[in-house]
Amino acid sequence: MTVIEKAQGFALTQALNYISGSPEKNLPKLLELIEIIGGKSFESRARAFHAVLDDPDGNWYRYIMNLWRDIDGDVLKATLRNFGLYASIIGAKKQEENVKKLGCNIPYAILLDPTSACNLKCKGCWAAEYGAGLNLTYDELESVIGQANELGTQFFLFSGGEPLIRKADIIRLCEAHPNCQFAAFTNGTLIDEAFAGEMLRVKNFIPAISVEGLEADTDFRRGSGTFRKVERAMGLLREKRLPFGISCCYTSRNTEYIGSEEYFDQMIAWGAKFCWFFTYMPVGRDAVPELMATAEQRAYMYGQVRKFRETKPLFTLDFWNDGEYAEGCIAGGRRYLHVNANGDFEPCAFIHYSDSNLREKTLLEGLRSPLFMAYHDRQPFNDNHLRPCPLLDNPGALTAMVEASGAHSTDLQNPEDVRELSAKCKHAAKRWGTAADALWGKSCCAGCRDGDLLMKKDA
Repeated sequence: MTVIEKAQGFALTQALNYISGSPEKNLPKLLELIEIIGGKSFESRARAFHAVLDDPDGNWYRYIMNLWRDIDGDVLKATLRNFGLYASIIGAKKQEENVKKLGCNIPYAILLDPTSACNLKCKGCWAAEYGAGLNLTYDELESVIGQANELGTQFFLFSGGEPLIRKADIIRLCEAHPNCQFAAFTNGTLIDEAFAGEMLRVKNFIPAISVEGLEADTDFRRGSGTFRKVERAMGLLREKRLPFGISCCYTSRNTEYIGSEEYFDQMIAWGAKFCWFFTYMPVGRDAVPELMATAEQRAYMYGQVRKFRETKPLFTLDFWNDGEYAEGCIAGGRRYLHVNANGDFEPCAFIHYSDSNLREKTLLEGLRSPLFMAYHDRQPFNDNHLRPCPLLDNPGALTAMVEASGAHSTDLQNPEDVRELSAKCKHAAKRWGTAADALWGKSCCAGCRDGDLLMKKDA
């Protein structure tokens, strides 16, 4: 990190100290400082923030003020500095420059699997199929983070397996990289008083806890008693004023409840500050295709998430249905990539194919590999950005890239032929294609009225 970037971080921290006394009054001054640092690349986001701050009765104004009330002050300052400044402004600028200079995708975030081990065995989960007891060493994790920093990436998420089996190394990485933002997709059962204390100490780690609904649906997939352990973990984090979110997989079994107002209100009551929605993917030998959400259920989630974004103080992301904002698929390093516990560079957490491994190639070499360059050259995979995925939404697109690049299945125990995997998604893709095309037409018309979406599509 350069001297100028460190100075910008110090200035932001000082501004946050000043603002904390009266965020309602002083937040516009913070925004002015961020606009100076961000320059032209921040202009569109700055307009959006100004609109929020100019509407004290609005939902997002209420959300921002709740952050100051509900989160430990020092943790909030570290999050705003690391995620808001270093990852999303300074880092994003470097990423854009390197995309042009290096001619390949550069990720905004990297998903790392410290281990394939897990203390649960969830129905339909592929994690155990990577192989028993796979682990990345601390030095390997450290190396990937350091290489990523050089390219401009400052945001890292852990998954697995259960990443908190390696909680000591995760905390050590947080300490070693105080200007990076770390998060983890976790089942939450290993969060205890001691770990919460470590989170308060390092300040730059946020868990996203997997919850499938209430007790019956969560325990159905994750095992009896899991829900109660998760509730205790969320209660502890809320008591310590530590930020956390929820990672929620909607399936044919639970979608109606997951998308209900009751459930959104429940997540807010638990203390969650964000929710990351995923739809079930039939990946791996133990996949349960019957759990895939129907086209009607996916359309239902599309509508519910957008409705509650305007009315509920909860930040939500939908990994598939938000393709319209990301202009298609975000995998293959375009916004993120996945490094599994065997060290394989994978385009996505749901795409278990690779032609590169961190023990043989650098991160940049992985991003320039045939498989990742195929992603770079072919994105977006559909002009309808509500159909972003080369597997779930566009069967055949992934098959072509895997076969052309010579990539192999990274499932060590039961390698899955890409054609067989794609075949599982054909029916769902056809049904969703009809629904998505209808939604895209409506979305485009709404966007065309203000010119925003039209410009995105023309680009």
